[in-house]
Amino acid sequence: MILVFGGTTEGRRAAEVLEEVGSSYYYSTKTGEQELTLHYGVRTDGAMDGEAMRQFIREHAIRLMVDAAHPFAATLHQTIGEVASDMRIPVIRYERIYPPRDPDITWIDDYRQVPTDIHSLLATTGVQSISKLKWLEAEGVKVIYRILNRESSIRLAHEQGATDEQLCFFEEENMPEADAILLKESGLSGGFVEKVEEAREKGMQIIALKRPQWLMVNGQWSMVNGPYGLRRAVEKLLPEFFPLHSGLTTGTCATAAAIAATRRMLYGETPAEVAVLLPNGETIPVTVGYGDGYAYCVKEAGDDPDVTNGIEVRAKVEKATQFEICGGNGVGRFTLLGFDYPVGEAAINKGPREMIRKNILAVMNHGDSPHDSLRITISVPNGEEIAKRTFNPRLGIEGGISIIGVSGIVKPFSEEAFIDSIRKCMEVAKASGSLTDGQSVALQSERVVINSGGKSERFVKTMYPDLPQQAFVEYGNYIGDALKIANELGIKNITLGVMLGKAVKLAAGNLDTHSRKTTMDKAFVQQMLQEAGISIDISDMTLARELWERIPECGRIPFAHVVIHHCYEHCAPLLPNGELTILLIDDNGKIYEV
Repeated sequence: MILVFGGTTEGRRAAEVLEEVGSSYYYSTKTGEQELTLHYGVRTDGAMDGEAMRQFIREHAIRLMVDAAHPFAATLHQTIGEVASDMRIPVIRYERIYPPRDPDITWIDDYRQVPTDIHSLLATTGVQSISKLKWLEAEGVKVIYRILNRESSIRLAHEQGATDEQLCFFEEENMPEADAILLKESGLSGGFVEKVEEAREKGMQIIALKRPQWLMVNGQWSMVNGPYGLRRAVEKLLPEFFPLHSGLTTGTCATAAAIAATRRMLYGETPAEVAVLLPNGETIPVTVGYGDGYAYCVKEAGDDPDVTNGIEVRAKVEKATQFEICGGNGVGRFTLLGFDYPVGEAAINKGPREMIRKNILAVMNHGDSPHDSLRITISVPNGEEIAKRTFNPRLGIEGGISIIGVSGIVKPFSEEAFIDSIRKCMEVAKASGSLTDGQSVALQSERVVINSGGKSERFVKTMYPDLPQQAFVEYGNYIGDALKIANELGIKNITLGVMLGKAVKLAAGNLDTHSRKTTMDKAFVQQMLQEAGISIDISDMTLARELWERIPECGRIPFAHVVIHHCYEHCAPLLPNGELTILLIDDNGKIYEV
């Protein structure tokens, strides 16, 4: 059993991670005022002191705590630490991501350090800080307090001596005028960057209260700053909570090896673990090792079936005239058109290249003397043999494996488990009423948006900006199963977002688009082109997405309509009692619909 201390954006994200598996856990907030829908989590509200926390842990057999509370909730953090130490319970701290401290901002450690050479101050540090800032009023400074517009906050503000004239609310669109603004170092999720930008536009002096530092060095805590790190930490500390464990992409392994090799060459460091910055902005620890002239990372697939599990991904680093990422032995090369890079280039996809570049540039500029130019060579022992057991040869990638991965993390799903996860997500959406936007029920009644993954979901969300996260369900490759489940659950409106690679398979009647089950039927694609009145040669085409470049711009809409029509023919019968909308998405996020 897990106990989460939330009430924050991080708390909400922690709940989303734990909800994925369908196991029970507890979610605790101080006030009970956070809007949050839980289906497997049990909510408990009210502040806990040390004794109350100990009693709760004993009564509910808590074996792991997740501290996702506000970074400035110092008393709560300290209580969690003391109780965890006494009861020998591990704690995961879900910390925020913080931008580097801007030297143009006045940084303070205590409210008493606010400069007094200002006439007016807008304090956005929360209702609890009002009493700590009253001394400024005695110094003749006009203080305006920006708080949440809710009854409990207004009452507490009045109890601390604030008048109605001194109060304004975060929910109001415009920031009040003042000479200076006082912020908490609340991180990216706390809107710190946006508040700073708005204050600068108004010409305000910016004063920021530093976040408590003890959290960053307390050795009893496992520190994470994102959902993937949280899942992996839970898998490590409470292995049975997630029945299937996550793994690392080859792109993450290559990045970790490159970081280790760079740190050894530039600074003589050989850490056993390095922090890898993932595309979503969070960092995760990754185990590395060292050989003669290279560093390596062993590919960890978790419980995802993968022929690359256990392979060694190596990185060699050399000084060069410019920054380069190269492929060595065991890394394949593109031999056909249609990929992110031209024929002859190493099969290291765009996502992993960007991961390596960002991480290595950070390492290069970390020491006393920044370095501008390095050559990173990625290699995989026995990669050529391993690649023969993948689809790389069919795709025109020869000589080794490809270095891939969009998110950096592999979520493990057997076919049965994945389909079960689709069902759980749809059940959550239906049970929570999250199929509406909370305001216009008639407009968004019972709508679930199914998509293949994070990229397509990001694009489709622009069509439904008012729908909550629960309304978006990932089908992976199991389009047919997702539609059947929606029909079984009686969901009336389904939007299917699909990109062209899966769409051409679906249009041909393949309701499971996994590459193990089906590949693109060029003859059928040629038929659809003819139906759209387009005459082009696709005999040398490798990937369906190449069509967007080959089809004349005037033919893209007719072709998209043909593809959607064929997809609809196969999908609509699976949703006999509902309405199906199909959106075809190109690589740049443009959406086509009939």
